[in-house]
Amino acid sequence: MIALACDHGGFELMREVKRFLDAGGYTYKDFGAYSEESCDYPETATVAAHAIAGGECDRGIFICGTGIGMAIVANKIPGIRAASCHDQYTAQMARSHNDANVLTLGARVISADVALTIVEVFLNTDFDGGRHTRRVGMINELDASR
Repeated sequence: MIALACDHGGFELMREVKRFLDAGGYTYKDFGAYSEESCDYPETATVAAHAIAGGECDRGIFICGTGIGMAIVANKIPGIRAASCHDQYTAQMARSHNDANVLTLGARVISADVALTIVEVFLNTDFDGGRHTRRVGMINELDASR
């Protein structure tokens, strides 16, 4: 299950992402926002990130104006490895090398077409393991030291 979260700046792009996920048969849980009315991205990102960290969801797609705020908030939650991606390559590397479990997107900096391509790559790229497993383990140790 995919956790979805956005703020007012990401609301319209999130609608596009949901259509893409519906068409692909993906299951998701929408943690809001539910309109373009101004809201605070830390609220939706925190609840959705906890759903991933707690095992309710496997991965997440979080959208705000730039993707940066959502990534900062999500990465405060132990067990989350959020990556703000702006093209196919960064999405592929976030998954294959960093085992990122949250994709953040900036609705004000990329087009819907680019965003959907990024989502597709993120959802269909596996973690490479190997030498990257040691590095992800080092990241996880940082969570444990909080």
